[in-house]
Amino acid sequence: MSDPGQQLPDLSRIFAADGPLAAAVPGFRARGQQLEMAQAILESIVSHRVIVAEAGTGTGKTFAYLAPALLSGGKIIISTGTRTLQDQLFTRDLPTVRDALKLPVTTALLKGRANYVCPYYLERNRRDGRFLTAQDAADLRAIARFAQVTHSGDRSECTDVREDSGAWPAATSTRENCLGQDCPDIKKCFVLQARRAAMEADVVVVNHHLFFADVMLKDEGTGELLPGCNTVIFDEAHQLPETASLFFGESVSTSQVLELARDTRSETIAAARDCVALIDETRALEKATKDFRLAFDLEPVKLSVAQAMQREEFASQLVAFAGALARLDALLDTQAERSEGLASCLRRTQELAARLEQWRKPGEVDDMIRWVEVFTHAVALNVTPLDVANLFRRQLDSGRPRAWIFTSATLAIGTDLGHYCREVGLTGLDPSPLTGVWGSPFDYGEQALLYAPTGMPNPNSPHYAEAVTQVALPLIRAARGRAFVLCTSLRAMRRIHELLNESLRQSGNHNEEPLPLLLQGEGSRTELLERFRRLGSAVLVASQSFWEGVDVPGDALSVVIIDKLPFAPPDDPVFAARVEHMEKQGINPFLHHQLPRAVINMKQGAGRLIRSESDRGLLCVCDPRMINKSYGKAVWRSLPPMRRTREESVAVAFLKQLSHGKGAVGS
Repeated sequence: MSDPGQQLPDLSRIFAADGPLAAAVPGFRARGQQLEMAQAILESIVSHRVIVAEAGTGTGKTFAYLAPALLSGGKIIISTGTRTLQDQLFTRDLPTVRDALKLPVTTALLKGRANYVCPYYLERNRRDGRFLTAQDAADLRAIARFAQVTHSGDRSECTDVREDSGAWPAATSTRENCLGQDCPDIKKCFVLQARRAAMEADVVVVNHHLFFADVMLKDEGTGELLPGCNTVIFDEAHQLPETASLFFGESVSTSQVLELARDTRSETIAAARDCVALIDETRALEKATKDFRLAFDLEPVKLSVAQAMQREEFASQLVAFAGALARLDALLDTQAERSEGLASCLRRTQELAARLEQWRKPGEVDDMIRWVEVFTHAVALNVTPLDVANLFRRQLDSGRPRAWIFTSATLAIGTDLGHYCREVGLTGLDPSPLTGVWGSPFDYGEQALLYAPTGMPNPNSPHYAEAVTQVALPLIRAARGRAFVLCTSLRAMRRIHELLNESLRQSGNHNEEPLPLLLQGEGSRTELLERFRRLGSAVLVASQSFWEGVDVPGDALSVVIIDKLPFAPPDDPVFAARVEHMEKQGINPFLHHQLPRAVINMKQGAGRLIRSESDRGLLCVCDPRMINKSYGKAVWRSLPPMRRTREESVAVAFLKQLSHGKGAVGS
């Protein structure tokens, strides 16, 4: 860290059109917003301040925080929103800035343990040879070959095996089943190797999930990074409240229990084969766990405790589920001394049983929400904090002075950052946080058009999906595909996809193939994006997964159609509990929670359209509330300053001009 007498770096030279970054980065442009943001971040680092910085698309926020952070010295933790962004930062952006500035900075990439091959479980499960499919068995053999040659053990480098292969859980460990120091393969542990590298590095790149799971909860390893750290940078910081809610709460899922049963059976066969009763008990637990899932319908849903209790079999199956876990606990206790693996299974059983008991019989804690989430093949019993501000604030107030940097393209409501600061406990700090909102350098008035169609029914109308489809079709045809249709629910997504599929097929002729129509869920997000880019004329219908973190610059994407303003569903149990809590405090939940969240989500969805100075495109927001409700102004005023129209003919003409190459990208 710079001392008071040390001369601060000249950032204006570094970000100049003829500076070191321009020399190292093809297409680099000097941007006033980028330089101003970098100077504000440097001030926060030198003075150990908190800064909240919104940077519009194209500002170059990554370089704006990397350059001052690397120049200031000291230990730096950078936390990103996703593993994809984490990899991009570590392999591309960080080395680029480091090399351009000629700084002797060491770096390390650290992910959660499930991202690293575990030699112990890989060998154990390869030897047992129990797989659901022949493909899983072949994938595990490929992972075993990868484990022999890799230096990092990072599964993202094992390109021969699909990301969603069923073999990965058999080749990795979890926080629950890791044997820790008792593992016989500890000398070959890739997780420990990654943690050692992180301890020694000047800059460590993590993601938000790992930050909360390992740093804030002080899991062994990464929790040791924070005390010696001078600067913490949160990129994609708008995701922090949701991620913090997840990790400051607790959960018991049927997936965890089934994994425990399988691991216990495997460890019993290896170390206590004579204890047939223990093997029988694991099978009984599996049956009780699957029966508990069958107490719910197949459709994924989130339920309050009261709603879950209305299910006829919920209460009885929950009792049976808890009883089977307790019986396994009692029997494991008699066998745990026979191996490290069985001892680990006992610890996991006790932890799960304790969390389950807490969920079933909560104490006097009134700042937590109990709820149930039903997935296609699993059920999770969750306890979530009503508010994460105080929990987060304790992290800021603890330990040595350091800079905390929160940045994203979507933090402000208009130019007001107050909502975000309240959510993550930054209000009332002394000194108060530095703040800044730097707009995008893109010429949205020239590059983009916002279309709000007339005549749309109320979003709660039973035929709303049909109305959205009728708005979307002429836009899609005019643009020759090249469209995202972003929906606020999976149900709407499936219905709109069905309607588009029918219409596009009917409109095709013998000389022209129907436009390619893709649907979220038909493959991984990465696979769908690759297909979308490669096809060049595709239409992708998607839900929440594609509202953010998706980058399709250039010709492949010219239209983004949004069905509704992205308000949280009123039947979401966590949302409903928070609304009730705010009402009891005399706070207007719509103005202080629902609307700000919707605005930030809307900015994320709209941000998919224009990704470079040469992009052009149309954003269509179908929801009539953006125009005819007073709060709608807060939404469209937070969107980029595009030209606006309510005329379909104007929107279609704009897209036809793009699709025929007049003023289009690359013309």
